Amino acid sequence: MIPRTICLHGPESTGKTTVAPRLAAALGGTVLDEYGREYAEARGTEFTMRDLVEIARTHDAGTRMMAATTPPPLILDTDPLMTAVWADMLFGTRDPWFEAWDNTADLYLLFDIDLPWVADGTRLFGTAEARRKFFDLSRAELERRGVRWAWVRGEGEARCAAALSAIAAFGAEA
Repeated sequence: MIPRTICLHGPESTGKTTVAPRLAAALGGTVLDEYGREYAEARGTEFTMRDLVEIARTHDAGTRMMAATTPPPLILDTDPLMTAVWADMLFGTRDPWFEAWDNTADLYLLFDIDLPWVADGTRLFGTAEARRKFFDLSRAELERRGVRWAWVRGEGEARCAAALSAIAAFGAEA
């Protein structure tokens, strides 16, 4: 059984946006693109907590709409759990909205920081220390929430294959 919603989770520059459409093609699903990137490209990266809550709420609304109108699986290129981690990285705290949010995905794929960081105008945390902190916070969020998740590593085809393998394992366990 393939999960209805699969969220790609983890720090910036880890291949989520590259792998998402490949997963959708392989599984016959649909991708919901990351709203935060669109927001940052249009408005810049000087985020406030209010911006992060707006990003998370907009992404959640899109997820709910697409989950109700498209056949599964729905591949989410991030979700409000990741935006909460952004709040932790930027401000060391988060708005209470994030703790109240409960529309989690059926499966989270945590993308490792084993790929080189690439500056693209919207990415902020490129040092090895910042990437490690971002990854550790991302993993901690999944563990704290108690959601189903799997770690995805590897370069190129191996990364997509690892993601597909994790999804297949979820189905075997369900």
